[in-house]
Formats: sequence, structure tokens, C-alpha cells
Amino acid sequence: MTVRVRVAPSPTGDPHVGTAYIALYDYVFARQQRGKFILRIEDTDRTRSTLESERMIMESLHWLGLDYDEGPDVGGPYGPYRQSERSEVYSKYSQMLLESGHAYRCFCTPQRLGQMRKEQEKAKLPPKYDGRCRGLSTEEVQKNLDAGLPHVVRLAVPRTGETSFADKVRGVVTIANEQIDDQVLIKSDGFPTYHLANVVDDHLMEITHVIRAEEWISSTPKHVLLYEAFGWHPPEFIHMPLLRNPDKSKISKRRNPVSLIWFREEGYLPEALLNFLGNMGYSFSDGREIFTLDEMIADFSWERVGKTGPIFDFQKLDHFNGTYIRKLSVDELADRLLATALKDANPAEMAPWAVKDGALDRSFLLMVVPLVQERMEKLNRREFDDMADFFFVPADKLVYDPALLVPKKQPASAVAPMLEKAAAALAAVDRWDLPTVEDRLRTLSTDLGWKAGDLFMTIRIAITGKKASPPLVESMVVLGKEESVRRVKVALERSQAI
Repeated sequence: MTVRVRVAPSPTGDPHVGTAYIALYDYVFARQQRGKFILRIEDTDRTRSTLESERMIMESLHWLGLDYDEGPDVGGPYGPYRQSERSEVYSKYSQMLLESGHAYRCFCTPQRLGQMRKEQEKAKLPPKYDGRCRGLSTEEVQKNLDAGLPHVVRLAVPRTGETSFADKVRGVVTIANEQIDDQVLIKSDGFPTYHLANVVDDHLMEITHVIRAEEWISSTPKHVLLYEAFGWHPPEFIHMPLLRNPDKSKISKRRNPVSLIWFREEGYLPEALLNFLGNMGYSFSDGREIFTLDEMIADFSWERVGKTGPIFDFQKLDHFNGTYIRKLSVDELADRLLATALKDANPAEMAPWAVKDGALDRSFLLMVVPLVQERMEKLNRREFDDMADFFFVPADKLVYDPALLVPKKQPASAVAPMLEKAAAALAAVDRWDLPTVEDRLRTLSTDLGWKAGDLFMTIRIAITGKKASPPLVESMVVLGKEESVRRVKVALERSQAI
């Protein structure tokens, strides 16, 4: 048997991080078993589905490196892979259910259904269809059809007994049939619901394992009943634990960012996000938390997938992302930063570190990147600018409060003489490298009777305009002797106003 798994998102908005979570396990299992990973677009919601959302789903999966073997944009032997293009298929199979007595037409109006739900709620009964149309005679059904009454097609769930299915993570799950609703299979607009389309497509596409979130557990008995009604063997079911907030509620866009587009634009690396999501349901056999996609494929076992909903911890994700940023070579990080900058169509609006004299400036960026790489958590323009923007502005354009030049344990009157001597000492340096510049500054602190920490803080403000910055002397070496001395002299001028 060739393992065949699918991820089946609805294109009704930005691609959800939960889609990536399920797609990751689909991908890992398929690759480990040398099977096939399929993307199917479930766009039966005609009022909300959009081609733009579909495009973003496909782009996001490719960005993550979860490349599927079959799908709308790559084709395959079991297409079409959009449910909106498979209406005739669903119509055929719904008719089979009607003829076999496993489904029936329901002509209840929305008003009648609404009133029924109100009465059930008042009586504290579970909401489910009361079966009114289930007993209509053949003549009554035909009369309603001849009159053009709108209707849906419902599953005729057995009223006694129970339905069971085996879950590879949770074991055998059993639900009493009396708790299962006569689910709508074909809507009044002729389009299928998720339940019918899902079962028909999984069977026709020869899906062997259905991997999805645990919120679908309550729907699975309906699917099992459909497989039985058609006489088909069901796939194996795996229901993954839901991603949750710290308060154990399900993650949603109302409370947190969940769009894969947001994660990409915020500067999360795809390999870091995949590693984080891998930790959300799976525990590695040797306990490690940092691992590659290939390592997860080699280690993977359903026995190591948990049942408890994992907490989506953004602080941990940031830690993972920083770890992966530090795994990049300087060249790789510079190239990714430049790729981020190139998103801006207008060079005038691009990050100052990306452009020099109207052209991309990679050479200077390669000198700056090593000084900030250890501190970066996200690969985006905002975070890089916060740490490194001072490298890319002239001395007289550096913005800071001159009062910051005064250390806590030094009088304001001592700052200008120190800066004057510092400018002279630095201007006299012949060899502009890290040990020489640092030695000159430490010698100056000794000569002036300043603590090295105080002197270095004042020089840091003069050079970077920040109290916290990349390593000071390394930054001065990158800026060069002329620019560093110029910044100290500008600080000297500004210190007159303290």
C-alpha cells in the first residue's frame, strides 16, 4: 500500500498556521513512508472562498518547504483538486445515497429550523435535526420537487446503536448514534457540505490516512457512516491535538496572529516555524527540541504524538527563530535581509542599509551583519533597523539626547574635555583594528581617571546614539576611523548644550 495523505484547507482568508501544523505532519509521514502528499482545496463555501486566498495557501506551503506531490497548481492523476470543480461527482454520489435509503431530501425552511433550535435550546436539548422530513413518502417528495421547493439532502443516521472508529493517537472512539445529527450532505445551492465532499474525495483520491485537528473527532462518526453506506473501506484516522493559547483556549485570529502571511512578514524563518510546530505535537525520541525537517522524518512515530493541546508560546517561537538566524552564515543572512528589502518596489523607500548610490549594497552589509546576528530574533527590517540603523546615517544625522552622554557618576562638565581628548586619541591611531582601538580607549580611561564602563558608555552614545548597541569597538572598526572620529566630534559639539 502506498501511503497517501492530504491537507485540505478552505480558501476563505489568510492561510492559517493550523494548516501548516497539519500539513507538516502530513508531509513528514508521507516522506517517511515514501508516499504521496496532496493539497486539496475545499472551496465549497462559495460566498467566502477566493482565488487570492487559494494562491496564498499554495505560496505559504511552498515557502515552508512543504512541497506537495499533487494539487491544483501541480496537477496529478486524481484531479481536479478543487472541490468547486467536482460538483458532478458529488451529485452522482449523493444520488446513490438517496437511492439506497442512506440519505433523504429535507424541505424544512430556515424559519422552521430556527424555531426548532430555539425550542431545543429552551428545553436544554442538544441541537440536531428532528427528522421531520425523514418520513416523507415518495409521493410527497416528488410533489415538493415538482413545486420547485428548495431542499437539502441529509444523511439518514441510524437511530439506535453506536458508531466506532480507531484513531492512531487516541485509540478507539465510540459515539452513540442518537447523538449524531442527520447531517446535511448537499446544500440547497447544490454544493456539497464538507462531510460528503470530504469522504467522496478521500475515497476517490485513495487517501490512506486522514490527519486533521481533534475538533473533527465529533464529525468522524458521520464520515464512518458514509463509508459504510457506500460500502467503502475507511482510511486510518489521526486527530492531532489543537494548538492552544496559554489559557488553553483554541488559538484564533481574534486573540493572536495566526496568518502564515503575518509570520513570514514578521521575519520568522520557515525552518524555525516548522521546527516549532513539530514540537507542538511531537516529542523527539532523544528529547531534543531543535531539529531539521529531515531529522523529524527519520525519527517520526505516531506513538510519540501527544493528546494534550500544546501551548502556542510566542516567546519560545522567538527563541527558536533566533537560534535558526544564528545558524545562518553571514552571507545567507545578508542575502535574506536584502531579499526582505527588495519587497519595496521603490528604492527610495527601501531600508538605508540595502541601497548605496541607488544600488544594492551587499559589501557593507556583510561587515555589519556579524555584529547583530547574535542579537536578532526576527529577520525583518524593523528589528534590524532598531539595532543597526546608526551604521547607515551620517554623523550629523544621528539622533540622540545629548544628556545621555553624561555617565551617572561623572559631572556634565567632564564630558566635553573627555570627548575632545578621545577625538584626538582616536585620530592619532595608525592601525584601525579592534585590539588597537580598544587599547587606545582603555588607556584614555586610565589617563583621565574615568572608569572604563563610563567612558565606553559615553563613546557608545557618540558612535551609535544608543545605550544598547552591537559591540562598540567592533562597530567603530566597521564604521572606519574617519567616521568614528567625526561622530565623537559631533558629540563634543552637542555636549556644549548639556
